[in-house]
Amino acid sequence: MTETSLRQSLGLGSVVLFGLAYLTPMIVLGTWGPMAVTSQGTAATAYLLAAATVLLTAVSYGVMSRLYPVAGSAYTYVRRSLNGHLGFLVGWAILLDYFFLPMVIWLIGTAYLASAFPDVPSWLWLLGFIVATTAINILGIAVAEKVNLAMMILQFGVLALFVLLALLHVRGEHSPLVSAQPFTGHGVPLSASIAGAALAAYSFLGFDAVSTLTEETREARRTMPRAILIIAFAGGAIFCATAYVAQLAHPGFSFQSVDSAAFEIAGEVGGDWFVTLFVATLVASQFAAGIAAQASVGRLLYAMGRDGVLPRRVFARLHPRLRTPSVNLLLVGAMGLAALGLDVTTSTSFINFGAFLAFTLVNVSVIALYRRGHPGVKNPLIGVVIPVLAALTDLYLLISLDRAARILGLAWLCLGILYLAGLTKFFRRPPPEMDFVE
Repeated sequence: MTETSLRQSLGLGSVVLFGLAYLTPMIVLGTWGPMAVTSQGTAATAYLLAAATVLLTAVSYGVMSRLYPVAGSAYTYVRRSLNGHLGFLVGWAILLDYFFLPMVIWLIGTAYLASAFPDVPSWLWLLGFIVATTAINILGIAVAEKVNLAMMILQFGVLALFVLLALLHVRGEHSPLVSAQPFTGHGVPLSASIAGAALAAYSFLGFDAVSTLTEETREARRTMPRAILIIAFAGGAIFCATAYVAQLAHPGFSFQSVDSAAFEIAGEVGGDWFVTLFVATLVASQFAAGIAAQASVGRLLYAMGRDGVLPRRVFARLHPRLRTPSVNLLLVGAMGLAALGLDVTTSTSFINFGAFLAFTLVNVSVIALYRRGHPGVKNPLIGVVIPVLAALTDLYLLISLDRAARILGLAWLCLGILYLAGLTKFFRRPPPEMDFVE
């Protein structure tokens, strides 16, 4: 008989590590040019605003992960607290996000390598990313955890070195190390910082993804809420501190190339040797993020397959020895091959619709539980005030997405409604209930 339960092997530190790998701390520098331009040189304020927004939503995710410690993330939370049909549509919507995120990560890594080694065909780099990441995830979370640890040490080391070199550069220019300039710019309107915050919020996408690892976490009811809040707070601290220092080292938002702005700053503060190290670390960070992203979507598909929403024979299977959702992981890897016909800009625009929709409905779920008098949500601050503020902010970010993302997201959602109608005989019966494994 095939084993159908996931192995509980992760502690708080491992879950936090996995979440930070998903966020990819180096992304603050990898997307520096667009961030600085959009915020008009007030990136530090933009990241502060974004961090505050994400922390509000993280509180709701913490509440829900404590009440429902099973794989499935927002999909599971909405099903249990609001409605089975809504839960399905949330799961369907975030599938778009989850499926495209590994692809974007692999594309970014491929772009860096292709620029460093122009004689090597890009498709070889992309295929290498997909094969290596898929193999590590099929071998199991314990193996992925060790790879992530090495990658995270490298990322934090280079980020720390960047901050040190940037501070030395600022001192060498006889500029103050404590300044309001990274927050206020020179007469920059608040609207520019808010626009920057909308962009900066994308750097936090995936802070909630560790909730899909709940069934592989020890003492999940206690560990997962703490992990989600730590990941959101730590990510915000890293992004804000790095943005502050980078803005000090290169005031304003004028670059030779917006897309390679971080390389320009790296060269200014550290020279050619640091640029080489910087590029290598960005590639390594994308590899680590790809491991986490693929693992999360594999487990989301597992939860939906176990529920019967997706075909059980395909999606609810675990490898008989490794006890990982190997079929799902192979499917995600195969989907990544679609990146051969896409570029980073196009694929990135697709990943935000499902995320912000899920964030909004998770907050609504907490409010619904409070209104029903659920014993796990008694505090009005946690049950009403925070989720209302978070839901409104998430909705604002959702409607602020570019037109292409909104159109694709709505089209995907309509397909989900049609599939759900067929699955439930035109909504006359609920979707299959999940057999929760505590």
